[in-house]
Amino acid sequence: MNAEAFEEKRLTDAEVVEYTAKYCFNLWARTPVWFERGEGTVLYGMDGRKYLDFLGGIAVNALGHSHPAIVAAIKRQSERFLHCTNLYYVEPQARLAKKLAEISCADRVFVCNSGAEANEAAVKLAKIYQYKAGRGKKYKIVTALDSFHGRTLAMVAATGQAKYQKPYEPLLPGFSHVPLNDIAALRAAVSAEETCAVMLELVQGESGVNIADPEYIRSAAEICKELGILLIFDEIQTGLGRAGKLFAYEHYGVEPDIFTLAKALGAGFPIGAMLAKESVAAAFGPGDHGTTFGGNPFACEIGNASVNVILGEKLYEASAEKGAYFMKSLSGLKGSGAAIKEARGMGLMIAVELAKPAAVEVKNALFEAGCLVGSVGDNILRWLPPLTVTYGEIDEAVSLLDKAMAKLNI
Repeated sequence: MNAEAFEEKRLTDAEVVEYTAKYCFNLWARTPVWFERGEGTVLYGMDGRKYLDFLGGIAVNALGHSHPAIVAAIKRQSERFLHCTNLYYVEPQARLAKKLAEISCADRVFVCNSGAEANEAAVKLAKIYQYKAGRGKKYKIVTALDSFHGRTLAMVAATGQAKYQKPYEPLLPGFSHVPLNDIAALRAAVSAEETCAVMLELVQGESGVNIADPEYIRSAAEICKELGILLIFDEIQTGLGRAGKLFAYEHYGVEPDIFTLAKALGAGFPIGAMLAKESVAAAFGPGDHGTTFGGNPFACEIGNASVNVILGEKLYEASAEKGAYFMKSLSGLKGSGAAIKEARGMGLMIAVELAKPAAVEVKNALFEAGCLVGSVGDNILRWLPPLTVTYGEIDEAVSLLDKAMAKLNI
């Protein structure tokens, strides 16, 4: 049978909406558009209309759309084979692990399928590390309020936002949450006898780009070292250039015992990674953890290509430079009288906090003007363009924001 025989007829616009409503779980408030193709920072709707993608699949599309290196990796590995079990050696996985260890503070890498899985692996490693050291009573994990660590039951418990937790109570025990940047609250929440690890995002993306203070992170690291507590950084969004350095922890001069990656690692394809220093990683032995799909050759070949581009083109430096330019342009809007309370961010992870509760209206107006952004709550717009975004595209997005706010009299 010819390959063409397996191709399905494309749906009409009406059919896409109808079948999604009828057959898919109703878990998202979907914007009324679907895309045919993408190139760089631009997505094209089925009608050919152009959209500037300044949401980037929620920080996933760090290389934009259809980057030649990613397309080549997909073609190359798909023509070889897609999957084999980790009971055998996986050459692209070995290359990727070596690469990530050499550019970071970590010694070992566990490759999985998503950020939530990476965070699950981090928590399991922290617990088994304490257990195998004869400290089985140290099982509690402290995270920050307003954090977001994933959608699994364990990561819902780890996430410091009640709106994600209430329907799934009783939650997995052992997690507690303290305000970010409150070192007194953190010290009061931990103990040498019971606390296994502290897990923090250096930039809280999902709650509006809240940035950890350098002194807070340094103090947290000192407390962890003093009490025998492991320090975990969730770099699912910030890792691999998004925050203006390869890893956000480099801004703080603090090295975690464990940290996690996903999003940019696959440049659009699902992949995650948990990384750890050798002294901690040694706690995992055969059978202590695993994955069926994680570390498959297809995902890892794409991961290698993504990391190669980020390193080769120094996109972490571009992120810092373009992020500073973007922030300056947004601050200029505030100075011109627009109802912007604050523009804040790190690299190309940026939030615009409005002085009025109009984030959804502005986001929708930007969509109508051909620019995709996210919103958080009533008054925060979230910007996560590709690291490959051009200065001209940043200018265009800022201009569209200015016009959208003027149109709405904001």
